[in-house]
Order: sequence, then C-alpha cells, then structure tokens
Amino acid sequence: MQDRRSEVRMLCADMLEVTWQPPEGRLHIATALLEDISPSGACLQIEFELPVGSRIQWESAGRQFSGIVRYCVYREIGWFVGVEFASGSRWSESSYQPEHLFDINKML
Repeated sequence: MQDRRSEVRMLCADMLEVTWQPPEGRLHIATALLEDISPSGACLQIEFELPVGSRIQWESAGRQFSGIVRYCVYREIGWFVGVEFASGSRWSESSYQPEHLFDINKML
C-alpha cells in the first residue's frame, strides 16, 4: 500500500490524557500513547475503539491539541487512532517536543 501522506511523521512516545466526544455522544476521558506526529496530524494508541468523526483533544507540556478522528484500527496491541489536527492545533518541533522524538529520515 502506498503512503499518501504529504508530510513526514516523526516517531515518538508520550503518555497523554485525551478527551473525545463522538458526533452524537457524551464526553470520554482515557490515557493514550502518542505514537507519531506531523504538522497536520498524529497517531495515538488507546485501549478503546473511537468512532471516526469524533472530536478529540489533549494537552501536553502546556500545548493544546485538538482535531477529528479520521481512522481507528485494531492491531495486535490495541487501537490506533489517526487524528487530523484542527487548523489552530498544527504541530511543530519548536512548539512541543514529546518525551521521545525520533526522525527516521535522519537515520536513512
């Protein structure tokens, strides 16, 4: 399968407390692991399936992130949630660095 991303995603690891609200549901709170991040989105690992279209947000190191769940797939170790950031939540390395951040392109 071909990767259609227009931006490089940085591999990372950071524990987050996320809140999400399905389009027609109540607010939920859970712990998630930030797996990768780019200026326009991120991937989280979580124990629950999140409905596509849910609004999701979290705060880390004083920086607020919010967006929409674009996919949620189960793999051997949990649910992986793709988040497209809202326009005001774009990420940059200078604005927030996860606990562990790895640029695989620098290693190639």
